[in-house]
Amino acid sequence: MVLLALLLTTASPAIFPAPPKSRGEALRALASTDAPTRAEAIVWLAGLGTMADAPLLEARLRDESDLVRGFAEQGLWLLWGRSGDATIDQLMARGVAAMQESSRQAEAIELFTEVIEKQPAFAEGWNKRATARYLAGQYEASIADCAEVLKRNPHHFGALSGLGEIYLRLDKPEQALEWFRRALEVNPNLQGVELRIEQLEELLGETST
Repeated sequence: MVLLALLLTTASPAIFPAPPKSRGEALRALASTDAPTRAEAIVWLAGLGTMADAPLLEARLRDESDLVRGFAEQGLWLLWGRSGDATIDQLMARGVAAMQESSRQAEAIELFTEVIEKQPAFAEGWNKRATARYLAGQYEASIADCAEVLKRNPHHFGALSGLGEIYLRLDKPEQALEWFRRALEVNPNLQGVELRIEQLEELLGETST
């Protein structure tokens, strides 16, 4: 929430609209013709909304404004990462800290497994364990976790692009290309994924569909 607010302050004009005070105000602001106002609405929904609001942010991944598209992507990550349980959030933070050190992937996997056991409906717990398993070289297990993410959040472009990376590691470029295309279909702002697609299409002699 703080990061999104800071981005808004640095990326927008000097005079900012007042942030929404309620979900109703946020929804009205999201339909504004003013890009900073739409960005303010995204900050509110990302920090105080629910997963039911995710489609509203997903729609803004195709906004005419670069500012709003960037906020929508970061806002979705923030929304996805909110479990609604302080204990789960603490476990997630510990897991992420462990995952950032190559020697602590086993610890990260254990922490994310605890998250999953406590709150199996929380898609981001599965996604973080998928990432830790990928970093640990446990590719098949990571694929299985990504499948669980997508059962709960079919538009999770992180899991979709992650599957592309896994299949690249497994030397299965056709499958990798399929998953990268699906990720870009959900979020057309993923420049790294777009580059992957171009490279794979050249390798496979294919064209975009």
